[in-house]
Amino acid sequence: MSDLHIRYAARPDIDAVLRFWRAAAEGTSISDDHEGVARLICRDPEALLLAERDSTLVGTVIAEFDGWRCSAYRLAVHPDHRRQGIATALLDAAEQRFAALGGRRVDAMVLEENIRAHLAWQAAGYHREDRWRRWVKPL
Repeated sequence: MSDLHIRYAARPDIDAVLRFWRAAAEGTSISDDHEGVARLICRDPEALLLAERDSTLVGTVIAEFDGWRCSAYRLAVHPDHRRQGIATALLDAAEQRFAALGGRRVDAMVLEENIRAHLAWQAAGYHREDRWRRWVKPL
């Protein structure tokens, strides 16, 4: 995996990240637009991690820590690059970030229907907590 480079996203990456998510991620979010990603990068420049191979974006994860909870979102690997350890490398980088910030537990947002993602998160040592459900209200 020595040819894999993980770095923080910057404002010039936003359009490429949005295109990548359309190709590689399951589902969409209300924040999947230029403004939403720009706000994330501005608020926390180290939250959006990008995995690149030969300068090509092959994976992402958002590793957000609000001082209370560590949250992981948008773990995605391009279909042509799956099963090569990229998700594992991204999660390792996210977990190192969380530990350095004093985080104690990672909460991951995973779509119910995305069974492939369930298996990936489980392989990384995560487990589902059925007693919690996400409640949302658009603003």
